[in-house]
Amino acid sequence: MEVWIGRDGERHGPYQEEQVREWLRSGQLSPDDLGWRDGLADWQPLSVLFPEDKPAPAPGPYGPPPLQARTSPINIDYAGFWQRFAAWVIDLVVLMIPSMIVMYASGGLEAYKHLMEQIQGGTEVATAMRTYAQATEGASLASLVITYVYYMFFEASKWQATPGKLALRLRVTDLQGKRITLGRSAARNVVRLSAAIFGLIPVICYLAISWTQRKQGLHDLWAGTYVLNGSAQEQPPERPTGEHGRFNA
Repeated sequence: MEVWIGRDGERHGPYQEEQVREWLRSGQLSPDDLGWRDGLADWQPLSVLFPEDKPAPAPGPYGPPPLQARTSPINIDYAGFWQRFAAWVIDLVVLMIPSMIVMYASGGLEAYKHLMEQIQGGTEVATAMRTYAQATEGASLASLVITYVYYMFFEASKWQATPGKLALRLRVTDLQGKRITLGRSAARNVVRLSAAIFGLIPVICYLAISWTQRKQGLHDLWAGTYVLNGSAQEQPPERPTGEHGRFNA
């Protein structure tokens, strides 16, 4: 099991449980240092998490020595192109439901029937399609707005992910690995609005995931975001509470 350590306003780790136990026994970690592992609702003192591991005598007035290991605010595990594509497909299926409702309510079914009648009656396909597009323009615009709001609010929510990303255990973060603001989410998802004008723009944005170092699409680079593996619920709390320790990250 992996354990995160909180000390002096910083979050360290994660480390293997046996490694943490050894640091406790050697005195490199203090019983008052905070720890978190998957399944805990909040940070706890290491003396509570590992009561059987007695530390060595206190190292002196300056406290325990610094951790001799890497420090990282998050586990950087970037989600790949095909993971994100699969999440997009799931979201597409979810969004079909409100889009179909809007289309039906705005007369889309009648417009489709008229389209088929025109084609069967010998009307040029291009002309018939243009007529259909004009008849369903309002519904298409409403569907675009629904899609934009769907992504914007879900990715800025406490889940940090749309239902599709949640199903694949992905989350959207800023460059510090934290939950993004609504404004940043709005900027990130402008690419979805651009689909109404430039159909290939979103495709190019997503293809960039395949060759960028941190697997960022152009919309990620624009908004300063990552898509990482691991749901938001699996990450340690950002602001632990309690009387023990001094962790304020």
